[in-house]
Amino acid sequence: MTLRSHDPAARPAWTPPGRKPPLSSRMMRATWRGLPDKRHDIGWEPGLAVPGADGSPLVTDHYFPRTTGDFPTLLVRSPYGRGLPWSPMYGMLFAEQGFHVVLQSCRGTGGSGGEFHLWRNEAADGRATVSWLREQPWFNGTLGTVGPSYLGYVQWALALDPPPELKAMVVQVGLHDPYALFYADGALRLENALLVGLGMTYQHRGIAPFARATLRMQRRLRDIVTARPLRGAYASALGDVPWLEDVMTHPDAGDRYWHGASLARAAERLSVPTSLVSGWHDALVDQTFEQYARLRQAGCDTALLVGPWTHTSALQQGWPEVFAESLAWLRAHLCTEPSGLRPTRVRVHVGGEDAWRDLDDWPSLSPVTTEWVPAAGGQFGRRADAAPADGKAPADGAGSAPLASLLYDPADPTPSIGGPLLSRTAGPRDNSALEGREDVLTFTGPPLAEPVDILGPVSARLSVSTDTGYADVFTRLCDVDAQGRSTNVCDGLARLETVGQAPSEVTVRMSSTAYRFPAGHRMRWQISGGAHPRYARNPGTGKSAVDAVDFTPTRITLHTGSVLTLPLLPT
Repeated sequence: MTLRSHDPAARPAWTPPGRKPPLSSRMMRATWRGLPDKRHDIGWEPGLAVPGADGSPLVTDHYFPRTTGDFPTLLVRSPYGRGLPWSPMYGMLFAEQGFHVVLQSCRGTGGSGGEFHLWRNEAADGRATVSWLREQPWFNGTLGTVGPSYLGYVQWALALDPPPELKAMVVQVGLHDPYALFYADGALRLENALLVGLGMTYQHRGIAPFARATLRMQRRLRDIVTARPLRGAYASALGDVPWLEDVMTHPDAGDRYWHGASLARAAERLSVPTSLVSGWHDALVDQTFEQYARLRQAGCDTALLVGPWTHTSALQQGWPEVFAESLAWLRAHLCTEPSGLRPTRVRVHVGGEDAWRDLDDWPSLSPVTTEWVPAAGGQFGRRADAAPADGKAPADGAGSAPLASLLYDPADPTPSIGGPLLSRTAGPRDNSALEGREDVLTFTGPPLAEPVDILGPVSARLSVSTDTGYADVFTRLCDVDAQGRSTNVCDGLARLETVGQAPSEVTVRMSSTAYRFPAGHRMRWQISGGAHPRYARNPGTGKSAVDAVDFTPTRITLHTGSVLTLPLLPT
């Protein structure tokens, strides 16, 4: 590869165009508070046609400081259009701080040529865009990337074979594995699938078409998620979306359909300094932790910020913190201005305490893994004896005794309440009404004499039998205050098959958390057979959840020997 000289004297002169950013973007920008003062007035060069990997024109807008001098460039590639909120949030704000910003619509979206695909084109189109950048008179050879959600995925795509100009990345509430966005242990994340389908199909078309489609989805959501069969039901709100049909009908992670979708390998050998941002109730928070672990193992310079946010609130209520974190990282690595970096690699918000904690790493080395067990009468407490080295329950015969049971009826599925979602219903919510249902088991500890701090990954090992042989188990940790309000902290779901009446063991990853249970509060373990429409209903027959027409209620019995594993900070 031949690189063009980035010596300012060798580059042709560039006369900045005189246009201002769109009025709508300027009006939105004017409403934001709590952001750094702008350093530069800015200009706008819209509608540039950048050749994609196959020559398809990728429509691109260029934002820039109206100041003489060399500035680094930020590449922001999006399937959601180049208008609101992307224009003011990324184009204007970062240009005001001294960056050229190249905001580009992915192929098949926002007027760009070609056909959109969830993962097949982003790496090649990203490299083609960098080739175009090398020919621009204002490009000084220093490149960074920034963006949330799918705008993070395209960054990982470019990082598979990072160009030498790439000096920093900022992945905000971003993904690297589409399969994990749509499935949990083979169970379809139905709400995610529908909302991603809505966003990918309509957001790039503009505010009005997207708003109409969103209202249509809201009106028809109940009919869609309860349809039998589920396959194709989304068409009444979204129309024909071939890639969504493919996603919903390929539940096996090993299927050839998903080959090449995960970009986890990019982080395993990356040397580009990378900042990661997420929220405890972001649907992609687990992917962020996976990215961090791979980057640390690769020896890559990385930082992690996890706030009290959902996927969307990180870019709304959390935007001042997210923008400041992102700006400091980019200035440090693109402009040699490290003064804004925080002293520790990791910063997390501690729920229940509403405080930030700086850590040297994640997970912290200080927590002690402890096991908590359910008991008859809905009791819940810490197991006094340590877990055996093999992680199995003590061989005392207790593992086979039924403890409690529930009847999960897919025709009247256990509803989902809050948690790590893409929708506006995400986040901490009062679970009291949910826990009053007969298809939800709860095990509650006594009032705490002193605060209990949890910091790290949470998991459950369940000993379960069923009467149909097919079930999902949804498990959640909650904080119960003195008034009886039960608030979700973290959760997870796993799919299992059982044989006869003998219990089977299943491990459920319940994400990670940083949370303080205050003195006087109680810890609660909640267990059910699903969370709908967050996950598609398990029909109880072994049939595909997408194609099932007949449903069979399933009796799910929890046995002793079940354990909730919590990473406690020693007091």
